[in-house]
Amino acid sequence: MADITGDQRIQSEVLEGLATAVNHRRWFVELALPHLGDNPIEIGSGLGDYAIEWSEHLPKFTATEADPDRLILLKERMAEYPTIDVRQMLLPAQDAKAEYSAAVSYNVLEHIEDHVGALRSMKELVRPGGKVIIIVPAFMFAMSQVDIATGHIRRYTKKTLGAAFTEAGLEIEKLHYANALGLIGYYTATSIFKLAPKEGPMVKIYDSLVLPVTKAAERVVRPPFGQSVFCVGRVPR
Repeated sequence: MADITGDQRIQSEVLEGLATAVNHRRWFVELALPHLGDNPIEIGSGLGDYAIEWSEHLPKFTATEADPDRLILLKERMAEYPTIDVRQMLLPAQDAKAEYSAAVSYNVLEHIEDHVGALRSMKELVRPGGKVIIIVPAFMFAMSQVDIATGHIRRYTKKTLGAAFTEAGLEIEKLHYANALGLIGYYTATSIFKLAPKEGPMVKIYDSLVLPVTKAAERVVRPPFGQSVFCVGRVPR
């Protein structure tokens, strides 16, 4: 079983802090939207921030959580959104059916020891021709005490994430780094100043001033590095 590692309390604190980074979230929402289809499932929805924004563009959306306590909070919050179904799910999913148009998972795969097995399980949830969409943190040199406390087993490069997709039997359609300046800021904050990415003035300044410039630049030129790796894989027909 693909257990998700990490201190759930610290994970929740970080999630709550990053929820204030609205521009960052909307950028990553936009990256996945063209690939979600009409009935996607999210693996590891956390507080549901991404699920809510994706659901505004879709007729149906399924949000999931593995942690029972966070699942209760997720269900309470999603009660206001009739197009969002909430399920408890821990990979590999039991009795998985290929009923979804896509499986999307942001910042979850790095917590899972058997990440190839997790990708295979996501693939089994998706109809042939559908997509598996992943964002993970990039570059092992940026592994910090924050990563360790939140249960990160690894950070990725394009090469290592692409290899995991290929081994899982997925056909890679998109694979690139995102948020180059974010990697510099994250490394400086967490590895040099030993700070956690929680709510505060630095997150707000970065999100309101730095991130829009980074997003605009990366629409023109894909950077050779980034805070995250984004990958879309097609389920073979």
